[in-house]
Amino acid sequence: MSDPTQLAFRALSDPTRRDIIRILSAEEKTIAQLTDQFDMTRAAVKKHLTVLSDGGLITVEAKGRERINRLNPQGLGPVFDWLQYFDRFWDDRLSDLKAAIEAPNPKDNQ
Repeated sequence: MSDPTQLAFRALSDPTRRDIIRILSAEEKTIAQLTDQFDMTRAAVKKHLTVLSDGGLITVEAKGRERINRLNPQGLGPVFDWLQYFDRFWDDRLSDLKAAIEAPNPKDNQ
């Protein structure tokens, strides 16, 4: 699977990975620091980080013996692009709702 959109959605499909993304949005963390925040093994956290990295949502930098994990906001681009297609449907629906709310009530003319 090499489609960036598919990889990003796969990475976001798991609640633990979404939690990791939220944590990394505040600051970079090592695997050990992330493991401390979850009730799972280091190996399990590493698997989640690999999926996030494959999805382009995080970057991993080796610093000595540690691997620093950072959010890659640009990795969310394919997700935003895909969702943006549907914005026009919401815009149309919201415009219709606004028109319905602002329309004069026929009972007011009696």
